[in-house]
Amino acid sequence: MTDAAHLVGPEAAPLDAERRRAADWFVDLRDRICDAFEAIEDAQATGPFAHLPPGRFERKETRRAGEGEGDQGGGVMSVMRGGRVFEKVGVNVSEVYGALGDQAQRSLTARHELPGLKNDPRFWASGISLVAHMRSPKTPAVHMNTRMFWTPFCWWFGGGTDLNPMVEVAEDTEFFHDVLRRTCERHDAAYYPKFKAWADEYFMIKHWNEPRGVGGVFYDDLCTGDWEADFAFTQDVGRAFLDAFVPITRKRMTESWTHAEREWQLVKRGRYAEFNLVYDRGTKFGLETGHNPEAVLMSLPPEAKWP
Repeated sequence: MTDAAHLVGPEAAPLDAERRRAADWFVDLRDRICDAFEAIEDAQATGPFAHLPPGRFERKETRRAGEGEGDQGGGVMSVMRGGRVFEKVGVNVSEVYGALGDQAQRSLTARHELPGLKNDPRFWASGISLVAHMRSPKTPAVHMNTRMFWTPFCWWFGGGTDLNPMVEVAEDTEFFHDVLRRTCERHDAAYYPKFKAWADEYFMIKHWNEPRGVGGVFYDDLCTGDWEADFAFTQDVGRAFLDAFVPITRKRMTESWTHAEREWQLVKRGRYAEFNLVYDRGTKFGLETGHNPEAVLMSLPPEAKWP
């Protein structure tokens, strides 16, 4: 992986068609995921919530309240609440642009040497972000996001996915990681070990010194200089998410659970909320750039506890 800042200069600026393709892909992936999750809701005919109507996504447009005048983009929240299998799941897509504020500029220049950014702070970003909190403590929660970021001086892709079971099941962890490993290896043999290690480091709840879940892959600032290759990899990460997560959900969603297991699930959700509010890059970036806070904080669970 090459530091994104190596693409400095006017040649990095256009990418108009590429940006459109990326934004359209994130919307297409959103539709695939929502269809797959609604099919899971239809299939759940047993268990304590089988009497409920199958959950369906409701969509709501959001807008960015950035600095300056004029339209600065926004997105669409797709949220399902109170389903048979999904207690709360959000699948958001966004396309935002405008000028980076001082705090966002400081965050960016802390990672990259971009001397022209202060004089030309334009940016564009598009992506998809998903978090699913499940009814059953036996069915892992999950996160996935992929995105493209652009300034006149650089561009890059980022994203990843990680599995968050209440209690780890070794065969589920192995299956989830095997799908991601095979996906990464189709692009670069070094990607899986590198991005798995990055996920292990990134998804650590540092103040508790414990991992958020059983990991996955995480990457950021991916700019090899070959836009098509980096975009193809990012697309495959999105496709692999469904291949890795849906079979686990279908296997576990009919298993019974106890009150004690539900209580532990709520405690684990509290840890999840702490991570997203304290450490998550996407949460920080969204709030720093004025995106709708309801969309930014979609990842928070519907119910949680702290011991």
